[in-house]
Amino acid sequence: MERAETPASQPGSESAAVLEAMRGIVAGAPDALELSLTALMANGQILIEDVPGVGKTTLARTLARCIGASFKRIQFTSDMLPADIVGVSVWNREQNDFEFKPGPIFAGVVLADEINRTTPRTQSALLEAMSEHQVTVDGVTHELPAPFLVIATQNPLEHFGTYPLPESQMDRFLVRITLGYPGREAETDLLVGEDRQKLLDKLQPVVTPEAILRLQQQAEQVTLTEPIVKYILDLVEATRQSEFLELGVSPRGAILMHRAARAYALLQGRDHVLPDDVQALAGPVFAHRVLLRGVRDTLRAVRDDAERVIGEIVGGVEVPV
Repeated sequence: MERAETPASQPGSESAAVLEAMRGIVAGAPDALELSLTALMANGQILIEDVPGVGKTTLARTLARCIGASFKRIQFTSDMLPADIVGVSVWNREQNDFEFKPGPIFAGVVLADEINRTTPRTQSALLEAMSEHQVTVDGVTHELPAPFLVIATQNPLEHFGTYPLPESQMDRFLVRITLGYPGREAETDLLVGEDRQKLLDKLQPVVTPEAILRLQQQAEQVTLTEPIVKYILDLVEATRQSEFLELGVSPRGAILMHRAARAYALLQGRDHVLPDDVQALAGPVFAHRVLLRGVRDTLRAVRDDAERVIGEIVGGVEVPV
């Protein structure tokens, strides 16, 4: 099928332009870039689990710059309070009333760096923002910018001085991705090529935030047929019946897969979802929502085992024709 024949042609070209610009900055992580853009187009949030120094902050800054969105980075620490994220109401003597001072959550793209280093109370301050794109302070609700994207990071090897994310918060991330180490060619370019920070400083927006909102609307119109819906539900049910999992994929996980598959198909230049789209997204969308039996020590071991189990489940479920 030629892309010019599909209604998704124009939006697809915009997303392709963003993807191409991101590839010029972030080295050697094509799958992670596709997944991050898919999450944005599906109006979801991203969790990046990886070791330090592989480009997590660069990815977040690049994505924000490409779509012309504001960017804020929040360095999570054990002494951080919810008000440090969402903001606080202070007394204004001139107006004789409280005035709301917004926190760093009020940005188009928010990098929640090392999110598992802060306490559960502070982690929970993100729940309303991630789910409903709003925050409530002193009984007053404040809308967040649109589009709105949280990119949270955590180191899968560290466990001292950290607070593991509860299942309720993990379930709110649309995808969990890893960047991994770049290949030899990409790493050589990092060493001898132009400095990535200088490239990022020169990067101009490829699309506007309004264009991203249009892409999100276009993704909602991508066709997802009844056999594909049944396929998604079969996969979800298989996770709940698996002997290797104590906790299967939640209904929210099924809904987010539904949204992600449409956005992923649009990113590929199609106006309909294929089983291949669901299979490509199964690990990133499902693996962080399940709970393994006999959990091992490190996040990396848990992640790898969960992705392996999800891969086996995908291989055992009949694919629709």
